[in-house]
Amino acid sequence: MASRYRPRVPPARFATDTSLEFLARRLRFLGYDVVTHRGARLEELFEAARGEGRTVLTLSRRHPRRFADVPAITVARADPEGALRSLAAAYEPAGAPFTRCPACNGALQRRQRIEASGEVPGRVLRGAAPLRYCADCGKWYWEGSHTARLREWLGRALGRPLPAEEAEGGPTR
Repeated sequence: MASRYRPRVPPARFATDTSLEFLARRLRFLGYDVVTHRGARLEELFEAARGEGRTVLTLSRRHPRRFADVPAITVARADPEGALRSLAAAYEPAGAPFTRCPACNGALQRRQRIEASGEVPGRVLRGAAPLRYCADCGKWYWEGSHTARLREWLGRALGRPLPAEEAEGGPTR
């Protein structure tokens, strides 16, 4: 009988720059804690990752010697699906899928439709889908028309479909 035991590993926390923003957003959709340091040089990225206890995701094969204590993963630019699949297989997310803001990485909060009045289109307020709000950047998210395409891409990248209950209430803008 195969063991279902999976060792408890702390959730992965990543840091990257804007060169990997596409991957960072997709990881956030899956619940990973990924901060993007815009405009950071490689050394600045490693310094920030060290201070925040994060693993660096980078396109560079260079790992500055003075940051030997900072874990880093070199990602292939040409294969974002493969990169997502390998990271998801090796690291635990910080939360459930669709619980982090894809834009800024903040934790999303469930909110009532009345709270979004004047902030989202009226058709969204009349719908039955739950709304989520990012207190860090002020963006609202809901189950929109492109969510199915996003789930399909994530499922293809992971090599398995995303269960519907995981994706419920996912951020869409």
